[in-house]
Amino acid sequence: MARSTNTQFAVAVHVLTYLAGDVDAPVSSEELSGSTNTNPVYIRRALGPLREAGLVRSRPGVHGGWELAADPRQISLAQVWETLQGSEPVLGLHGPAPDCVVGRGVRDSLVALDRAVAAAVGTELAHYTVHDVLSGRLRLAEGFRQDS
Repeated sequence: MARSTNTQFAVAVHVLTYLAGDVDAPVSSEELSGSTNTNPVYIRRALGPLREAGLVRSRPGVHGGWELAADPRQISLAQVWETLQGSEPVLGLHGPAPDCVVGRGVRDSLVALDRAVAAAVGTELAHYTVHDVLSGRLRLAEGFRQDS
């Protein structure tokens, strides 16, 4: 049975790209949720850690909302990934029975593999910025990294 996929990274990149576009005022969570087809609460939860990392800022009030706090050319997708993912497993590890020798060995192997996968994801994402997404550079790459 497949587990649900965490979409926070994708939603965060979408929102950062939206904010990097031609906007001249803070953008409400409601407007961002319309663009991402998610709930405004989900937007706020995804952007909270990015605010703490100094990538976005929020302004309260009637004319408040979200805006970029950094140059989109300086926001790497790896920075977004690491801010949201932290040390959480990428592969969705499970907890085997504590008295199972096989399970402990499998878990240790999967933890090592998970760390390698997380490092590989971060390395690949470090090649791209929010500006690259906005400009369409990644669409042009069709899944393959293009050096600038």
